[in-house]
Amino acid sequence: MPASDLALLEQAAHEAGEIALRYWRREPRLWDKDGGAGPVTEADLAVNEHLERLLRSARPDYGWLSEESTDDPARLEAEYCFIIDPIDGTRAFIDGQTGFSNALALARGDQVVAGVVHLPAMGITYTALAEGPALRNGQPIAPSAHSFEGAHVLTGKPSLDPVHWRGITPPLKRGFRPSLAWRLCLVAEGQFDAALSTRPAWEWDVAAGSLVAARAGCTVSELSGTPMHFNAARPLTDGLVVAAPALHDQLLAAMTPRKGRSGSQLDAPPHGS
Repeated sequence: MPASDLALLEQAAHEAGEIALRYWRREPRLWDKDGGAGPVTEADLAVNEHLERLLRSARPDYGWLSEESTDDPARLEAEYCFIIDPIDGTRAFIDGQTGFSNALALARGDQVVAGVVHLPAMGITYTALAEGPALRNGQPIAPSAHSFEGAHVLTGKPSLDPVHWRGITPPLKRGFRPSLAWRLCLVAEGQFDAALSTRPAWEWDVAAGSLVAARAGCTVSELSGTPMHFNAARPLTDGLVVAAPALHDQLLAAMTPRKGRSGSQLDAPPHGS
């Protein structure tokens, strides 16, 4: 995997951020997608159009998977595939919050080999290569070594429903951030101890952040404990557990056992976030 691809993703992410900020807090046009798939704004589409033009012209033989593009099955035949969320945290973007990101990943086969998560309103950029360190604004990051009890976990309220746990819900502290990609990066840099989702997640929400977390030293898996695979025909992961190895194992041990499921069996979450 040439480092030049990561440089291309980082350039694209910063350009995407500049476009997003032109619309941010300026009441962009917005509407709901069909089928209850969540909100989208003119900013999402403008960013997506720019990224597709830039990245596909630079790498015309790479596949393309984006939240805001019609899926082309030809991506499944390509050696490399871009996996893109133009604006992750669209609801936060609409509300004028700072916690939205541009999440850009590159997969080779079913594994992510380069990832960038850029938060333009905060001036923060996370990057990672499959064979390199995870960085925040160019500086190496690492997860916390917090133990299970009292761990600070980024997750939605449904994840703490007792149905997901053996016995009662464990004594975890819950936090939340609007961008799923950002949540994985916050765990990667030790600001939170774990990220957890008991709902399926779209690949574009987690591809870039999953590599940042893994290269920082986290274990990244689906709820079954199996490693994540990307560029699937139906691009969904069966939930996620992200934490330093010891805490990751403790979380899985405390949860109701879950068998791995194929993407075709998953109930799709809303696209908008």
